[in-house]
Amino acid sequence: MKNTQVAIIGAGPAGLAAAIEIASAGGKVTLFDENQKPGGQLFKQIHKFFGSREHKAGTRGFRIAEKLLQDTEELGVEVLLDSPVYNVFDNFTVGYINSNKEQALQAEKIILATGASENALAFPGGTLPGVMGAGAAQTMINVNRVLPGKEIIMIGSGNVGLIVSYQLMQAGADVVALVEAASGIGGYGVHAGKIRRAGVPLYTSHTVKDVVGENCVEEAVIVELDENWQQIEGTEKHIKADTICVSVGLNPLTELARLVGCDFTFIPALGGHVPEHDKNMETTVKGFYVAGDISGVEEASSAMEEGRLAGIACAESLGLYDNQKASELKQEVWTRLDTLRKGPFGQKRKDEKDKLIKLAEGGEQIG
Repeated sequence: MKNTQVAIIGAGPAGLAAAIEIASAGGKVTLFDENQKPGGQLFKQIHKFFGSREHKAGTRGFRIAEKLLQDTEELGVEVLLDSPVYNVFDNFTVGYINSNKEQALQAEKIILATGASENALAFPGGTLPGVMGAGAAQTMINVNRVLPGKEIIMIGSGNVGLIVSYQLMQAGADVVALVEAASGIGGYGVHAGKIRRAGVPLYTSHTVKDVVGENCVEEAVIVELDENWQQIEGTEKHIKADTICVSVGLNPLTELARLVGCDFTFIPALGGHVPEHDKNMETTVKGFYVAGDISGVEEASSAMEEGRLAGIACAESLGLYDNQKASELKQEVWTRLDTLRKGPFGQKRKDEKDKLIKLAEGGEQIG
């Protein structure tokens, strides 16, 4: 059986950042990903990042991924692609599939950086060809260079919905409507402003009532919602479209955390059920850490910082850093994380993250 000091499951922004921190300290790292290419969501992100220089402001997501991959290669991180992990056993043994064979790897510490999946939305006609998640559409245009449709309706006005809508227009599609059930836009104003300036009709307090088509999407019927989120009869609008993109939030991928017995808490603002963890990103199962969207859905910049935090904590626990050096490095990360979580959107997530940490450390219950 192969051995490593730290096994990291998920080679997205959090996993890559964690691997770099550990390898920089002299640790041996094995990084798993079920996909054929590492980088996770970053390779879909052609827009420029916000924040400070430390957060790669002004740099496009796929360029950040390229730099992270270059760093892992130079540091000698072992990367196992097309290698889905199916279980983590009690003795820190990772069970995975590679080259169509079951294999195992023994680790001393494990970081779960498995990310999140898109939420679904049920409505009549939702199984017609042409209905897809916004992430699938983003993969098609930015990775595979395939236009999913020509006349597109986006459901959901969070950052993903707004960003993907704009990128669909850049790719040559016509976004004929953006539909939001809430009374206001959910994403950042800078993203919403691009959509408004492009002339996309925005329907807040609306939802999809029906999608019509013989063998594919041909038309959507949207309807207005009252203050109790109930459909208002007689307010239906028919919109011609060939594609419906659904962007109604993300749900942390926590299956492996459940398999190893981590304690969970339900926090809607962070995407649902999330593993409890302390300030080192260590879960209630000692030796298991989480980073990125599995610990609560945020932005890629926050995921990378959490990956760094988990990586530093692992390096410290393995004796690669002394306590003083690790404390200094972790404080630098926390300062950057606090900066990222400022503002009306980030502050709510910061508050929930702080409560989650207190709970894991034996503090007040979340209620």
